[in-house]
Amino acid sequence: MTERQTAWLLIVLLVGQFILVASQVTAGDSQRSQLAAFGLRLTAPLARAAHGGIGSVSDLSDHFHGRRSLLRENERLRQEVEGLRLELTRLHGLDEEAERLAKAIGFTRQQRGDLRVAEIVYLDTTSWLRNMVVYAGRSDLEVNQPVLAADGLVGRIVLVSAPYAQIQLLTDAAASVSAMVERTRRQALVQGTNSGGLEMIYMPLQADVQVGDLVATAGIDGVYPRGIPIGTVTSVEPGDELFHRIQLKPAVNLNRLDRVYTLDRPALPPTLKEPPRLANP
Repeated sequence: MTERQTAWLLIVLLVGQFILVASQVTAGDSQRSQLAAFGLRLTAPLARAAHGGIGSVSDLSDHFHGRRSLLRENERLRQEVEGLRLELTRLHGLDEEAERLAKAIGFTRQQRGDLRVAEIVYLDTTSWLRNMVVYAGRSDLEVNQPVLAADGLVGRIVLVSAPYAQIQLLTDAAASVSAMVERTRRQALVQGTNSGGLEMIYMPLQADVQVGDLVATAGIDGVYPRGIPIGTVTSVEPGDELFHRIQLKPAVNLNRLDRVYTLDRPALPPTLKEPPRLANP
């Protein structure tokens, strides 16, 4: 039923109701009863039809509104997927070029390792000790294994009680990771703050850092591989005489996580982490 038809139906209904009221005022008791019954038989179906018509029009309007929203969302997702495919194609070309250069100089690149899903069973993002407990369902977990989400770095394993593991979140004030600004490849250190955020420290004042720059792992701390997203620069201010004061927005929204991924990769041998011993003179 169209809106115009619904309007005419309402007009007829109102006229019928007016006639019914007028008849009840002028007629006697017997006539009023008969006229009331007749008016009820006349107007009740119209009222029902009008109510159904209004409901149908409302449902139809909601349907078309929802359809338009879905079409807009579908178009947005289509464009996003197309952009990601283009970016993947570009990165694939760069990866092939890197492989050719590596082969030319006889260099074998280190493999990233496998990602394995782990279910979050406990998450603390508010206290001074920001940590997470996950259930991985296996016994081969190791301390210092990187923990990731789809958007970037989450933290590292600090305690294992298979098949569970405790994760130190990147936003913990005691956590730190070697990092680099992707645009310039300039390296510094990212650490958690007491407020649950991230800050980049030891970045020289001469370095070019801008709001909106993406920050990723530098891969030089022996724990995290290179290139994992950490966060985005939200503010850059002069700190002391030597370094910037840089604040970051974490790449991962920890309050929306329901699962994470542990990264299996060969750990750096402990002997290589120790400083070399100087020979006795």
